[in-house]
Formats: sequence, structure tokens, C-alpha cells
Amino acid sequence: MSGLQASYKFCREIARSRARNFYYSFLLLPGEQRDAMCAIYAFMRYCDDISEAEGATREAIERWRDDLNLALSGNSPANPLWPAFTDTVARYKIPCRYFHEMIDGVSGDLEPRQIQTWDELYRYCYQVASVVGLTIIHIFGFSSPEALKRAEQCGIAFQLTNILRDVREDAENHRIYIPEEDIARFEADLSTRNENFVRLMAFESQRARGYYDQSRPLIKMVDARSQASLWALIEIYQRLLTRIENSNFDVLRERIRVPTWEKLWILAGARFLKRV
Repeated sequence: MSGLQASYKFCREIARSRARNFYYSFLLLPGEQRDAMCAIYAFMRYCDDISEAEGATREAIERWRDDLNLALSGNSPANPLWPAFTDTVARYKIPCRYFHEMIDGVSGDLEPRQIQTWDELYRYCYQVASVVGLTIIHIFGFSSPEALKRAEQCGIAFQLTNILRDVREDAENHRIYIPEEDIARFEADLSTRNENFVRLMAFESQRARGYYDQSRPLIKMVDARSQASLWALIEIYQRLLTRIENSNFDVLRERIRVPTWEKLWILAGARFLKRV
């Protein structure tokens, strides 16, 4: 097995064990695209793991940025993900600035934070999620420049969904992503599920729904062979939001998930979509 093949195998194993929602949609892609998605996911996973590690430091994040620059310049550091990652970036002509923006986003999580305004939250969502969408549509393939805006909106929708799901976990880590201006508006307490909390969460949920609606045309903007995968990915995240809503935002008691059987059902539906 060549070094490049071994690197892709390493990235596939990371995606299979860690990606959860993303990995199911990867299965609908041809092998080369699926491997590319796994390589990008492995990079993102490393970014998150470094920022969330106990005792994480800005120096550790900047070392990872230095490793990224070395890898992109052809001098890959000793990490098995880099050959597959750099091959994917070159093959699909992915702008390198997206990866630096990802690092900028996760570096903000090194310290306790309270998002103050919607504009601040939008910027955070862009850095940690929209840039992911902007990256992977290069693998999906697209021709219309409008696809870039739709991919940005899709990332906002996904990250808002994650934030609603993880309110309790984030608060335990001293990270409050729901804007303080919204918390004050609804006179809510994020540690107590009462009427004000539910009203706040419903407001943020409708905000996410708006971005799902805006991003929906993206499915038809990517290459035909990629549309089923993107449809499945969006559907899985929308089902997660629906489950959060249907629980009446009971996110402080347990972490709400889309069960495996439902993801498989979505994949089956996506395969039908691919045939028609």
C-alpha cells in the first residue's frame, strides 16, 4: 500500500468512527469523492480535537496552523492525514483560506465565551461551519457562483442546529453561543427549561429553519452525481432540528440525536432520488 493510499485509509477510519451525521452522506458518493470527503473531515476533526483537548493552548492551535502551511507547501509533517488532505486540496482546487478560517474559528473556543449579538454568532458559524460547506462543494462539484452563497447559508443552518442541541454541554464548558441579546430579550435562563427558555429556543430554531430554506436550492446546483449525498446530509440535519422541536426543546435533560435507523431510511430515500 502506497503512502497516499495508507493516508486515505487513515482518514476513512477517522470519518467512520467519528463523523456520525456526515459519514452517512459520504456513502452515497463515488469512491474518489468519498475519500476526499473523509480527508477533509479528518482535518476538521483534528482542528476540533486540538481546541477541545484538556489544557488546550493557543500555541497548540498555531502549531497546527504551521503544520497546515508546511503540508500545503509540499513539506508534510509527520501525521498520516496530510498526504490524503493535500492530494484532495490539489485535486479539487479547494481555496486554502478556508482551512485557515476553520482554525480561526476553533481557536475562539480556547477560552470561555459568551456570544453577544447575532452578527457575532453569524461570524462564528461562518468560520466553523460555512467554510466546511464552501470546502465540500468543491468536492461535490458546482458551476454557478451562487452555490457559494447557498453553501454558506447551509453551514449557518447546520451550526445553529448543533448549538440548539448542545446548549447544556456548551454551558458546562463555559461557552454560550446563543446571543446574549436574545437571552435578554426572552428573559431566559439557559440552565432552566421553562416557558421563556422554550420561547428563546423556538426563536433560534426558526432562524435555523430560515437558513435551511435559503440553502435548499444548493442541492440542484451541485453536480448530479453529488446531489443525493447533499440531500441526505441536509435531511439528516433537518431531522435533528425537527426532533429538537418535537421534544419541546428538552435539550437540558439529554442530548437529542437522529437514530441510526432513521439515517439509514434517509439514505434509502436518497438512493431513490439518485435514480430519478
